[in-house]
Amino acid sequence: MVELKIRKFGNSLGVVLPKEVINRLHAADGEAVFLIEAPDGTYKLTPYDPGFQNKMTKADDIISRYRNTLHVLAK
Repeated sequence: MVELKIRKFGNSLGVVLPKEVINRLHAADGEAVFLIEAPDGTYKLTPYDPGFQNKMTKADDIISRYRNTLHVLAK
């Protein structure tokens, strides 16, 4: 467990993540991280966009439906 303290940054509040947490998240300065609320009310901090899987599912559907058209356009 890592204890984080809420601090004031200008007019906002935030937390500073320790270096070991940043390393485990494989994150760097300026990159986005996502705070996801679970059904049980807990939170998870992740570098992975939770909406990405939905986007990929839609892309796979479009690719499969328009496979022949995309093949012709790729020429």
